[in-house]
Amino acid sequence: MTQDSLFTERELDRIIEMAWEDRTPFEAIQFQFGLTEKDVIKLMRRHLKRTSFNLWRKRVNSGVSQKHLKKRNPEISRFKCSRQKAISGNKISKR
Repeated sequence: MTQDSLFTERELDRIIEMAWEDRTPFEAIQFQFGLTEKDVIKLMRRHLKRTSFNLWRKRVNSGVSQKHLKKRNPEISRFKCSRQKAISGNKISKR
């Protein structure tokens, strides 16, 4: 049984979406879904094409991305944008 089977398709889509977002730190994914950075990397490797995965890893490690809290401005203390829709009823709101 893989860790992927613990999540619904919608949750997997959201994890991948959060991983692609530059300003969403790995700690937010861990807080919301219980996946460590290592787990997210494994999940992305399984669900993305090889070239897409390589582009994602390059971007995460490039310094442009703020995927690690220690790279972020210390004045930013939230996990999501103040303009983002709220999560209601424990369901993930999509755009």
